[in-house]
Amino acid sequence: MTYSLAIHGGAGTILKSRMTNEAEAAYHAGLATALAAGEAVLKAGGPALEAVTAAVCALEDNPLFNAGRGAVFTSEAKQEMDAAVMEGATRRAGAVGGIFGPKNPVRAARAVMETTDHVLLIGPNALAVARAAGLPFEEAAYFFTQARRDALDRMLELKRSGEGVADPASRHGTVGAVARDSAGNLAAATSTGGMTAKSPGRVGDTPVIGAGTFADNASCAVSCTGHGEVFIRWTAAAEVSARMRHLGESLEAAARHVVMEDLAPNDGSGGLIAVDAAGNISMPFNSEGMYRGSLRAGEAPVTAIYGEG
Repeated sequence: MTYSLAIHGGAGTILKSRMTNEAEAAYHAGLATALAAGEAVLKAGGPALEAVTAAVCALEDNPLFNAGRGAVFTSEAKQEMDAAVMEGATRRAGAVGGIFGPKNPVRAARAVMETTDHVLLIGPNALAVARAAGLPFEEAAYFFTQARRDALDRMLELKRSGEGVADPASRHGTVGAVARDSAGNLAAATSTGGMTAKSPGRVGDTPVIGAGTFADNASCAVSCTGHGEVFIRWTAAAEVSARMRHLGESLEAAARHVVMEDLAPNDGSGGLIAVDAAGNISMPFNSEGMYRGSLRAGEAPVTAIYGEG
């Protein structure tokens, strides 16, 4: 028995034409740090759920990625974060929507799963659950990044001018991880700040189990990043599992079909990462790029941004 881990830091959020060498190196370093955090758990024989939590926390702590510290702003210049976790052995899941304060929203989602009878919590009670679990909170200054504020100002100006936004990458930016541990169990975790200039209260696919996050030992674990409204309508994450279970498709065939045949023709720009019970990994995307990385026991970790989806 061996282990596998895959992570993503969002799809299509920076076009290759705008990427500098320095920025590219920083993204690769951030992805490598997250992979190392997750592998440290798996290498020690730890559970997949803990590995994906650790990997996503590393991405939430990095302001380059749209989650946690790097979350984007709503149209009212606030930050509202969503996150989810799910384990494949029992299909237990936990999620939070529209929260602000916990340093690592993914840990708040896990607290919902582990300390309540519910799957998805929003508002003050979600924060109360996080506090009761002893999770660290941060003030607004911790989460503020000038780049995200500048992006909001540009987006609001485009909307005021009536030009609209042609770049589908502006709709999404998410982080996530999927893993298979040495015991054969699967898990998935996803976290996001949502869309720049989104309406207050908007919740995307990330905390919607079966849309942006899913795990089942009988098939696969999936974490999505993309145009959330479309991923919800096409139940993207669960559809990968369904194609494997009902059609007998391989992980790669099922994941690629969902991303290329279901989502792409329906304005569903983005991608996903997935791992199956045998430890196979698939990371398809239909945008120009997707920040991603993967590793298997005994193999060197690999990170990428562009290339074949």
